[in-house]
Amino acid sequence: MAASSAQQRRSTPKHPGSGRIRAGIDSWWRSYLRQPIGVRRIRSVATIFLVCAVVLTARLVDLQVVRAATLSDTASSFRTRTYTLHAKRGDILDSSGAVLATSIERYNVGVNQKLIGNYVRYDDDGNVIGTGAAAAAEVLAPLLDMDQAELGGLLLGGEQKSTFVYIKKDISPELWREINSLGIAGIEPEQYMKREYPNGAVAGNVIGYVGETEESAEATGQAGIERSQNDILSGTDGSLSVELAGGGAVLPNGQRSEVAAIDGSSVKLTIDRDLENELLEAVNRSVQDNGAEWGAAVVIEIGTGRVLALVDSGSPDPSNLAASSADSWGSRAVSAPVEPGSTGKLVTFSATIDQGTVSPESLFTVPDTFTTSSGETIHDNDGHATEDMTVAGILAKSYNTGLVQIGDTISDETRYNYMTEFGLGSKTGIELPAESAGILSDYTTWDNRTRYTTMFGQGWAATTLQLAQIGATIGNGGVYVPAHIVDSTISPDGQETPTVVGDSHRVISEDSADTMLQMMQAVTDPQSTGYYARVEGYNIAGKTGTAQVADENGNLTKRVGTFVGVIPAEDPQIAVAVVVYNAAGAGYGGEVAAPVFSDVAGFAVRQLGIPPSTVPLYKYPWFAYEMGSSTDG
Repeated sequence: MAASSAQQRRSTPKHPGSGRIRAGIDSWWRSYLRQPIGVRRIRSVATIFLVCAVVLTARLVDLQVVRAATLSDTASSFRTRTYTLHAKRGDILDSSGAVLATSIERYNVGVNQKLIGNYVRYDDDGNVIGTGAAAAAEVLAPLLDMDQAELGGLLLGGEQKSTFVYIKKDISPELWREINSLGIAGIEPEQYMKREYPNGAVAGNVIGYVGETEESAEATGQAGIERSQNDILSGTDGSLSVELAGGGAVLPNGQRSEVAAIDGSSVKLTIDRDLENELLEAVNRSVQDNGAEWGAAVVIEIGTGRVLALVDSGSPDPSNLAASSADSWGSRAVSAPVEPGSTGKLVTFSATIDQGTVSPESLFTVPDTFTTSSGETIHDNDGHATEDMTVAGILAKSYNTGLVQIGDTISDETRYNYMTEFGLGSKTGIELPAESAGILSDYTTWDNRTRYTTMFGQGWAATTLQLAQIGATIGNGGVYVPAHIVDSTISPDGQETPTVVGDSHRVISEDSADTMLQMMQAVTDPQSTGYYARVEGYNIAGKTGTAQVADENGNLTKRVGTFVGVIPAEDPQIAVAVVVYNAAGAGYGGEVAAPVFSDVAGFAVRQLGIPPSTVPLYKYPWFAYEMGSSTDG
């Protein structure tokens, strides 16, 4: 009974109707086998044909409807070539519009080796006189100044021919047009923009250069204005897409699309190219003649903050990058702070005069060695007799022992505040990379020694530009004006946008500034420290400085000589600061830096049309015994 039930379950279909389907299939198959063989073959072929037709129809619908757009784009990409239309990088100009950096159109020439074989050369009568790579090389070699056989080999190529192989780089647009007029199939151009610097090393540290980066093959600014103003100078490249035939030739009536390039804007600087060149020569001459490590100098237009010249000795030539090392770029004038020595005394004198704690004729007893109330011993560079001297005389002779007594008439906090108002310890904001803020610690950190050394230009450091700003501020009636070296930007359509200068602020009163200028005129007296700064026909107001500098072992074996001055003293138009680092010998600022001031100031007054002085040089009495003498004349 159980076995019978199991057998019944195995023979019973799991799904209703499946038995009928099987029966139908069996019936059709038995009927098919009873048909003649010829009929069966015809039916089989028809069935196969029908299945193939269905598959092909489905495939056709997929290609023509479902994936039509995608396939069309893919096919188009295979027969389309896209060229970059390079934007012109903006020019860099000096204050008069003279070109300091520009971009010119240049071409590389390449060959499509698959097409060059189609070239046919005819004579004047229309007769064929040559074909292929050999004929093309014959006419191209003289134009490209290449060996004909060598060029023919490049054009012909090997078994694996390429659609583009360089045959000549960096040719002029005029030469390319001459080559193109030959109508040689397969000779193709690659246009690009080449940066040129027509003035050699003049303003090299200011301009900088362009080059490729690890992140991009596009030329970008790597130093100087090229770097700081890269976004303004750079344009936006365009593109040209053309349709090609099977062999790579451009289809005359094929699809063509173009996106125009947008050129970059030009940058107009405040510097005067000729003044820049004169200052560079003067600094280089001082460095060479005095065996110094380096020198730097800055000229500022008083009242505007415009930097008329900014140089570093050994300025690199951006048109000859191979001759310059990587560490020669950048500007020490804005990035290398130095202890200024006695030029830094201008801040202490200005602060005490402005506070009214001293006047030019205030008297102090000045020995060559002085011990302060806190027990610090201060020396002068050269020994001298103890004298009763005026404040003006102490400035003229640059005596530390007198200066610290003057500095003690105001608090450290007050003097520190004047230092920061003069811009020490802060960046000027000039539009050049890697500017240093200098070194100035808060007065609360000064020890007994430092509070005195900071009075006479040691214990803090300033860049050449910051030193020039001290002179410019005094020359501007006591008002600090932010320095800038970018005058304006000029869009590709010629619209000029002036630079917006930061806010000015008063540091000392106008009367205090006038008093300082009068005292500083003593610098070119034969008995003072800056006699070599004099300029024939002009009154000079200035200050020399010399400071000891530590060597790599920490020993004070090096010196830095500095000079800060304005011209003409009675109506200052320009301020000049000069730094000469580690000159051989004593390296006094009056000997290595003051002559640079004389050279460039003498050139500048002629270049800028500054009239000579019409009043005599101002002179305060220096010693107590002179107090009854005239102070004018």
